[in-house]
Amino acid sequence: MLVGLGLGFRAPLTRDNLRFAKQAGASHIVASLLHGAPVNAVTGEHGGNRYVVSRSRPDRWSSEALIELRRSIEAEGLRLAAVESLEPADWSDVLLDGPRRQEQIAGLQQIVRNLGAAGIPALGYNFSLAGVWGRQLSPVARGGAVTWQFNDPEQPPIPQGMVWNQVYDETAFASAGEIGVGQVSTEELWRRYGEFLKELVPVAEDSGVKLALHPEDPPLPTLRGTPRLVYTPELYDRALELKPSPNNCMLVCIGTLSEMPGSDIYSVMDHLCRTKKIAYVHYRNVRGRAPGYREAFVDDGDTDMLGVLRILARGSYEGVLVPDHTPELDCEAPWHAGMAYALGWIRASLNALGALSDGA
Repeated sequence: MLVGLGLGFRAPLTRDNLRFAKQAGASHIVASLLHGAPVNAVTGEHGGNRYVVSRSRPDRWSSEALIELRRSIEAEGLRLAAVESLEPADWSDVLLDGPRRQEQIAGLQQIVRNLGAAGIPALGYNFSLAGVWGRQLSPVARGGAVTWQFNDPEQPPIPQGMVWNQVYDETAFASAGEIGVGQVSTEELWRRYGEFLKELVPVAEDSGVKLALHPEDPPLPTLRGTPRLVYTPELYDRALELKPSPNNCMLVCIGTLSEMPGSDIYSVMDHLCRTKKIAYVHYRNVRGRAPGYREAFVDDGDTDMLGVLRILARGSYEGVLVPDHTPELDCEAPWHAGMAYALGWIRASLNALGALSDGA
């Protein structure tokens, strides 16, 4: 087992952020290319909330832009492990089975080709209608540190013109009122996902890119009236079996898997390691399980995170670990301090296991 230590950032990446990652012990970067500007929500149950407008930015996904992104990261002595988080405007009709589906599939196929041409090995994504929703930042981690928690909130329907918590059609969103996205069955969502894999995986194989599916967070069977895909560990097997391929992979999130009611994270990780389909790992700890849980410091949750590392070592995992959503420390740079703490703990643990790779 040789594991690289990653850090996730939303683009544009600054030189200062990359230098921080290197100084804190990271060897790899996972970059999110999401773009959006907040707007006021429609009135009614959504009034007063803030949402993000998703606008397609093909220039961000061009092979030239991706090559430049990789080179800027390598210039600071780091490696680009993956890009994650597709822009909702670029695949809204793929998720919703809308009239522009084929046009958007072609766009996604080109994104995968561009990633391959740029030498970027993985694309992390979450095939979901509701996305990550309902969490709140609260001072509930050790010592009153601010962290994310989920407490089974009321779940208003998703307005038309929105998917994955972002507005892709401002006209439909503004005029829809309380009308939701419509009834979608679980089997229909799986059908859509199967078609997505059928059309994307062959391109990923030709391009040398791993498609890495993130599990649902919060891991509930439904959210805001819409079905979810991987909300139990066993459903990862279904996702892999839909299109068997070395490029149909998992973005394994330790925290999300631990949140799943009834799951044994240690047996789950042992099984997932044996599939050899883990593209990379989001490494975080939690307290509690859905529908009520909070995220915790890496050494202060319900999961024995060192035990998880031992399972990854036994399974000969070779990839990147990325600390994810770590609680923020009370200081002038709360996020950076929290990430530095997590990176230091993980780096020391990997060194103790003789499993650290600095990406050389």
